[in-house]
Order: sequence, then C-alpha cells, then structure tokens
Amino acid sequence: MQTYKLGLIGDNIAHSQAPRLFRIAGAMTGLRLTYDRLVPHETGLEFDALFDQCAAEGYRGINVTYPYKQFAAGRVSVADPLIRAINAVNTVIFEADGPKGFNTDYSGFKAAYRNAFGTAPLGPVCMVGAGGVGNAIAFALVALGLKDIRIVEQDLARADALAAALRAVRPELRVATSLSVAEAIGGAHGLVNCTPVGMVGHDGTPIAQDLMAGARWAFDAVYTPVDTQFLKDAAAAGLQVLSGYELFFYQGVDAFRLFCGLELEQPTLRAKLLDPAADPALAVPGAVGTGAPASR
Repeated sequence: MQTYKLGLIGDNIAHSQAPRLFRIAGAMTGLRLTYDRLVPHETGLEFDALFDQCAAEGYRGINVTYPYKQFAAGRVSVADPLIRAINAVNTVIFEADGPKGFNTDYSGFKAAYRNAFGTAPLGPVCMVGAGGVGNAIAFALVALGLKDIRIVEQDLARADALAAALRAVRPELRVATSLSVAEAIGGAHGLVNCTPVGMVGHDGTPIAQDLMAGARWAFDAVYTPVDTQFLKDAAAAGLQVLSGYELFFYQGVDAFRLFCGLELEQPTLRAKLLDPAADPALAVPGAVGTGAPASR
C-alpha cells in the first residue's frame, strides 16, 4: 500500500492539531500516511534547507504555517493567478517536475464564512496583520464581496504591498493601511485577527474590547486555543464570532483533497475530531503514522 508522507513546517506548532486531523482522515479513507511536525530551529535547518530535505526524502506534500508562508511562495510554481497575487502558500505538493503551491487558507476561509454567516454582507472590515494568513484572508474577503478594508500592521510596507495587490484585482476596493487599531476600526462591521497574538505562547488580544462597539462579527485565525481572548471579548460585546478552528477544519479538508485526491465526509471528520479517543495513533500505534515531531 502506498504511504503518503506529509508534514507541517512552522514555528510554535507543538500544539497543532494538524497531525491528528490527517491521521483521522487517512483512517477514514483507508490510506496509510504519516504527518510530521517540522520546526526549522529544532532540526537545525533554515526553511529553504528543510523544504529541500522534504522534497529529497519523498514527502508527497507539506503544509506551511507561520512564519514561512511567504517563504514557501518563493519556492513553488503556482498555476492560479489569484494565489500568485496572494504571495503566500500554505500547501505544497512535490511533483516530478517541481513543487506546486496552493493556498487553502483562502479556500478554507470562504467555506468557513459561508457556513457560519451564509450570504450576510461583510460590511467594512478592520483586519489586524498582513502576513501570510492575512494576505489569504484579505483575498478571500474580496472574493466574498468585500468593498472596504482597513489593514492594521506594524510593518507599513507590508501592509501597503497587500493593499496594492488587492487593488490590482479589485480596483474599486476601498483600502486603508494604519499602524493603529483605534484609527482603523471606526465604522467597521467585521473584526479580523491575522496575527499570532492570542495563540499558545503569544498571550494577549489584538483589539481591546472597548473598541469593539458597533461591530457585528469577528474572526480569529488563531485556533489554539479555540476560545481566544479576542473572541471571548467579541462575544461579550455582542458580536457573532467565527473561530480559527473553522478555518483549520476547512483548510485541512482542502489540503487532504490536494494531497490525496479524495473527498472527506465532513460530518464524520468533525465528530471524530471532537472525540479524544478517535485517533489511529492511539488505537493502532504505528498503523497510520505517529505524527511525532521529526528529529533530524
């Protein structure tokens, strides 16, 4: 039986649920697969060297997370012009003619938003963070009908680059960049966190609760923990909230399709992910891959 060798490159991923999602998905579809956590500083390799090692060691593909999505974009060919415009890649497939890049944050967010809010209009959005996931979410918002976005980013050059990329695909889009949430948030209906603030190891919140009055919905790209301080504050302020877990779920479904060419039964996958005992690594050790951190 073919073994699908997969992995995740990123920093601060010890608590990532991606290995478990893929182990469960493999068991659901009868595939044998492994899924490794690959942390550059733990392997002693820079991103490019670790990327090359994955290609050389027979990985079918890798997911890429913070802070390497834009590095990955420079190492792959990307067929979709919109994904090229995003300039961030979170899913890579190693093919005989070279690595191919995709962005399932983009597709996953669109699915998560529609599942949670249907066709409700977005309204103006204040988005904090213009890194790899911020680029993908911004383009997904545009695809969902966004007309007005305010990008808050400490690196204004990065924010301005994203603004220019968005205007290139949607010239009529209203885009502003700012160093300050307080300057950007006025009149916003949607509040979006695309920074690591709030995840395990990065305590805090990107937007103070007293600034949330008047907003209608909030999304946090962070999913560990699921209930971030940002989302707790947003819910207390009366906003509808969309957790990063939903992005995690849908981008994982899309990545599995790209890696393995198979569709997953989503209700079954959801149920198994919520069941701590539903993990092939626990039921049959070694049968579907341990997903243990790689030691190289």
